[in-house]
Amino acid sequence: MFSKPKSDEPTSGAKPTTPGATPAKTATPTPSSSSSPKPKPAPSIISSDLTIKGNVTTTGDVQVEGTIDGDIRAHLLTVGEGATVRGEIIADDVVVNGRVVGRLRGLKVRLTATARVEGDIIHKTIAIESGAHFEGTVQRQDDPLSAKSTKPSA
Repeated sequence: MFSKPKSDEPTSGAKPTTPGATPAKTATPTPSSSSSPKPKPAPSIISSDLTIKGNVTTTGDVQVEGTIDGDIRAHLLTVGEGATVRGEIIADDVVVNGRVVGRLRGLKVRLTATARVEGDIIHKTIAIESGAHFEGTVQRQDDPLSAKSTKPSA
């Protein structure tokens, strides 16, 4: 269907090239062009037999199936049904199926029916399914991820 014109044949609407002149090259996009979006990396998975004592920070997604004793900062955080997180969670999107002891800050927060949360939740939008166990306060903020938010006074 498409064929490359020979150098001595002018294409329709194109100027003929003079002998010995090199034709102008047209830019063709490459697959690694900066305009194409990068493929999303796979989420980091903390398996059920893994315990982390310390903070976890990433710009990507994290799926916790084990235990974390420390703070977590991520884009999307999923706390698995058998998982436990003891510390503050800061993420754009948080889905809790397991246990969280500590403050939770997120743009979108979802507690499923198997969730057990002991701590305050600061959110932009929240969903709590029937059967979820929650002890703490809930506060809505337009920007729950910002550091300017103050801790509740005792």
